[in-house]
Amino acid sequence: MPKKIKNCFYKNLTFEKLFASHLRARTHKAYRSEVIEFEINLENNITNLLNNIRNKKYHLGKYYTFSIYEPKERIIKALPYKDRIVHQWYVEEFIKPYIVPKFINTTYACLKNRGTHKAVQEVQHQIRIFKRNYGDFWILKCDIRKFFYSIDPYILFNILKKYISDKELLNFSHLLIFDGRDSSEKVGIPIGNYTSQFFANIYMNELDQFVKRVLKIKYYTRYMDDFIILAKTKSECIEIKKKVEEFLDCYLHLSLNDKSKYYPYSMGVNFCGYRIFATHRLLRLNSKKKIKRNVKTWNKLYKKNKLNFSSTIQSINSWLGHSQHCNSYNLQKKILNNCDFLYNNKTYQNIENELINLQTNRKS
Repeated sequence: MPKKIKNCFYKNLTFEKLFASHLRARTHKAYRSEVIEFEINLENNITNLLNNIRNKKYHLGKYYTFSIYEPKERIIKALPYKDRIVHQWYVEEFIKPYIVPKFINTTYACLKNRGTHKAVQEVQHQIRIFKRNYGDFWILKCDIRKFFYSIDPYILFNILKKYISDKELLNFSHLLIFDGRDSSEKVGIPIGNYTSQFFANIYMNELDQFVKRVLKIKYYTRYMDDFIILAKTKSECIEIKKKVEEFLDCYLHLSLNDKSKYYPYSMGVNFCGYRIFATHRLLRLNSKKKIKRNVKTWNKLYKKNKLNFSSTIQSINSWLGHSQHCNSYNLQKKILNNCDFLYNNKTYQNIENELINLQTNRKS
């Protein structure tokens, strides 16, 4: 792996690679109007995109802004479809093959063959090893205050300079970071861009390298802006937290939020949707409350004959898939038994059998 990306921008700028990016960008979105409209004149649209990038005429389109409220309120900015194709091309051709391999092994967000469940497994694995080697210990759990909204684009671009020597690629990276920004937006990157996920990881990789190379901390796991550190004593946690805060403030212009704290390992740790202990894993309390609220809502709709049965079953199966990664068999049974709309329905037996199979496979 070369130390820097060089002499590859135009080599990777081809019709075939942009077409492949279009196929990835349309996944699960093939019937959206903007995708259909783009595909009506697909060859010309991709050719125009290619020529605009090559001739330095390409600019990001206008953002469409909306809000989501789960797990908390966030402002999402979405670009037109053609720009999402470009983001796919940029990430797949340059970020993934050249920069991602330089990440540490215990960062898990938005990376192939990793994800939340692997992150949870790693944290529990580290807890068990630490318990076996050192007995009682402490956990330092931190996350960044308003992470995506606090990323400094100028610092991000300077970080990218460490990886990129190809002038054209560097100029294009600058365009992706700064083009279309409101003059009042001095910090932050848009939540919703495919590039933002990887820019955020590249940004936080600076902290990863500091923790591993400078602080020499072995037991460290990060998922985007949430990270876990295991330490022998409370005083060690206090010292580590102080050094991490100083680094974040000085080099990345970030700060820890008020939820960042340290506590004895026996309390477990909330991470990626689960409460993790050395001996077992449980669902987080807010996840339990949410599914119980949903069941009450579904039952009310069922009594009024207004329940969308198909989408409800999908939601139940999704929750079962999430909850099977922890010790939740009794909870799963209780939730299913409280679903009035499942009784006297063939789907109920299918879900019941699936639940038994999931638990059997998990134990084996």
